[in-house]
Amino acid sequence: MNATKHGKRVAIIEDKPTVGGNCTHWGTIPSKALRHSVKQIITFNTNQMFRDIGEPRWFSFPRVLQNAQKVIGKQVKLRTGFYARNRIDLINGRAHFVDNNRIEVRGNKSAETLYFKQAIIATGSRPYMPPDIDFRHHRIYNSDTILNLSHTPRTLIIFGAGVIGSEYASIFSGLGVKVDLINPGSRILSFLDDEISDALSYHLRNNGVLVRHNEEFESVKGDDHGVVLSLKSGKKVRADAFLWAAGRTGNTDNLGLDNIGLEPNGRGQLAVDKHYRTGVENIYAVGDVIGWPSLASAAYDQGRSAASDITHDEYFRFVDDVPTGIYTIPEISSVGKTEEELTQARVPYDVGKAFFKDLARAQITGEAVGMLKILFHRETRQILGIHCFGDQAAEIVHIGQAIMNQEGEANTLDYFINTTFNYPTMAEAYRVAALNGLNRIF
Repeated sequence: MNATKHGKRVAIIEDKPTVGGNCTHWGTIPSKALRHSVKQIITFNTNQMFRDIGEPRWFSFPRVLQNAQKVIGKQVKLRTGFYARNRIDLINGRAHFVDNNRIEVRGNKSAETLYFKQAIIATGSRPYMPPDIDFRHHRIYNSDTILNLSHTPRTLIIFGAGVIGSEYASIFSGLGVKVDLINPGSRILSFLDDEISDALSYHLRNNGVLVRHNEEFESVKGDDHGVVLSLKSGKKVRADAFLWAAGRTGNTDNLGLDNIGLEPNGRGQLAVDKHYRTGVENIYAVGDVIGWPSLASAAYDQGRSAASDITHDEYFRFVDDVPTGIYTIPEISSVGKTEEELTQARVPYDVGKAFFKDLARAQITGEAVGMLKILFHRETRQILGIHCFGDQAAEIVHIGQAIMNQEGEANTLDYFINTTFNYPTMAEAYRVAALNGLNRIF
């Protein structure tokens, strides 16, 4: 859309029947819609007020998934309309580079050749699937095929405690499924602030998830009665179903990249420079296919920036200040530095905290689990990092992000102290955390 608004003639080549990509159909939208429905179920089943109108209810996974399908349909309609209104040619088929200025679009019956001045590879990623796992077995799933689950298992093994594994552990435990979460590392989501990671581990365990750290995968076998996961430590774990959630692979195979001199890395990802150009000057790449941060939010901005570079407008930026949004139950979001990073860099920082249990709004909504944490420079009071755990964390973090991006004295703890927040709100957590931090340095 950015390119066509600057006078470029644009074609989208899409190999799926409908637009939207992994974000809309298999990743962000369905998993977050699922999470929202499960969270509503948990609220109904745990809030004493609802007991006056009925007993706790049990919902099956397929039934909960129905709401996600409605959201997916709305997103497809929205995006299809965007292409139509901007007069973008939408061509269904598989793209194959012939050379640096030609693409062959291979359809079901015939092939069409398109000539281009610039191309942007935005093919996304798919779950990494080790060849020694039989993903055709009806009890073995990856993070795409789990959306085809037609029943609710009583027990589930999830291998991989990254973002996807942790989110699905929350979703299934919220539906009453007993979950074993197998983590190859020593800590869940180790890129997070230590305190936030520890809080997530506690709440997963509190909701019945059995977390096993420092475990290496050896094999998984399925039969008509269940699956057995064998670990290199000698442990064997049995469950009704198995979800592999360890890593993703860029969708770069069968694109004819060898015809243009591009070679992806071992995970199918393409290297780009600070302008999203690949090793071929007129061919760009954005989104999951280039690796970090592999977030839909970043992919939007990367795509817009690649078009800005092509059209030479004033809005180009290299996307490197992306907040994390992790939709576990409760959710997590952060932006900026962690305590560990600041300690290693020997930055004199301090911490301000606000616990949700002390906020009137959280007490009213019954969402008292959580915390907002502000990291700031002890001398200048500059905001260095925002870390949030709890209800609406992914929304709350953007207030801190906005202040962090200001210039000079506007980017300090003083902003939160000298600003009047609506009461009661979750945003008030910034004032509480700022005052808490100020008390530490006086």
